Amino acid sequence: MYDVIIIGGGVIGCSVARFLSQYKGNFLLLERHNDVGEETTNANSGIVHSGYDPLPGTKKAYFNVKGCKMMPKISEELDVPFKKNGSLTIGFTEFDLKTLTSLLERAKENNVNAEILNYDELHKREPNLNKECKYALYCKDAGIISPFNLCVSFMENAMDNGVKLNLNTEVIKIEKIDDFYRVFTKNNEIFDAKVLINCTGTSSDLVTNFIEKPAFKITPKKGVYILFDHFDQNFVHSTLFMCPTELGKGVLFSPTTSNNYFIGPNSVTSDRCDTSTDKNSFDYIKQEAKRLIPDLPLTEVIREFAGVRANNDSDDFIIEESKTNKNFINVAGISSPGLASSPAIGEYVANYVKDKLHLEINKEFNPYIRKHLKANNVDELNELIKKDKKYGHIICRCEQVSEGAIIDVINRNCGARTVKGVKKRIRAGFGKCQGTFCQDEVIKILARELNLSIEDIKYSDVDTTILKYQAKGK
Repeated sequence: MYDVIIIGGGVIGCSVARFLSQYKGNFLLLERHNDVGEETTNANSGIVHSGYDPLPGTKKAYFNVKGCKMMPKISEELDVPFKKNGSLTIGFTEFDLKTLTSLLERAKENNVNAEILNYDELHKREPNLNKECKYALYCKDAGIISPFNLCVSFMENAMDNGVKLNLNTEVIKIEKIDDFYRVFTKNNEIFDAKVLINCTGTSSDLVTNFIEKPAFKITPKKGVYILFDHFDQNFVHSTLFMCPTELGKGVLFSPTTSNNYFIGPNSVTSDRCDTSTDKNSFDYIKQEAKRLIPDLPLTEVIREFAGVRANNDSDDFIIEESKTNKNFINVAGISSPGLASSPAIGEYVANYVKDKLHLEINKEFNPYIRKHLKANNVDELNELIKKDKKYGHIICRCEQVSEGAIIDVINRNCGARTVKGVKKRIRAGFGKCQGTFCQDEVIKILARELNLSIEDIKYSDVDTTILKYQAKGK
């Protein structure tokens, strides 16, 4: 019998797991994929919103603002790349200025530090902006973070502190039995728990339906992005948003923590698992992004991708215990700004469960993960290589990822088991060639470290076999 089972290993589920591990108990996270963070988190923009935009008094406003304030400490504890680069919401007209002024008032209500920049202030900060950009709402506390590393590190720290993780474990049925829940999985496993937490994103209404008729409806929204190589660290500094209209927030332009840039997303109603991309979306995103940056570096595009957000009909986060089924907690409809809100949501849900179950403090809880070995200059790199020569063997030339760094992310709690798992954690295969030259070597390292045949190494999920058969004579 588990005290708590969390269903869903995106950034929200993993955050809940990490904060739960502050307490004594028997905790389990079930994830249907072969790694954590494989759905919405996998295609997240990585923007830590400041919290000026959500309506005051909503859950979105509360958790966004608190989560943004928590992120610097979280990134330090979990060794996650994070940068407070600030955001600029751009206005072109006097009407836009009125909208920005109203957003400034909302920012004040939400206790967010913000100001409106005039033309000269704006273009001094961002020289490559369209000269037709006249005003901006500047929020200095906004930032960017690696969404993959945040999710993985939440789960790694949770496991370091005793939480169990079961991958490739899809829930297909839930029964309420007296004062506990019985969870049935696709691979014929059965788990019991006193408390059940639903963090399944775009599937959260479907999972709720196993127990009761959901009081909310998820309407998946797909967003397409275009990613640029890291060609110029000074091309754009801040995250650039369009002034919102009745049609939505529009396309944005932002740097990433790895010094890439991206544009997007659009927003279209989609199937829950539809991550396809299309030319019409690309054309629309490029056209809109050129309103912000006329000289888009389109020769630097290295890939496009799409993600699906769990929009719900209440337009606010759903974080609540069922009114009819005690100890069943929905953490659902966590669309934007879900990533920024994730540490605050995880902390809140963990504390809620702690009070319900009267959990004791885990005095052995360690909030820090083991630091990733990094070198910031040649001297530091030479010292690292002296300790382990594998850090001098570069596997991914585009992203300068060494064999030593790959071995490290494999041999951790919540470690990489697939080519994509390595890519998400350490960026091998994330560069201009998209794995053309390093994927074979990554496969060999995975097979060696996991004591598997290279034919058994997957790209991502268990059905994504890379090597089908051995060539004749090899």
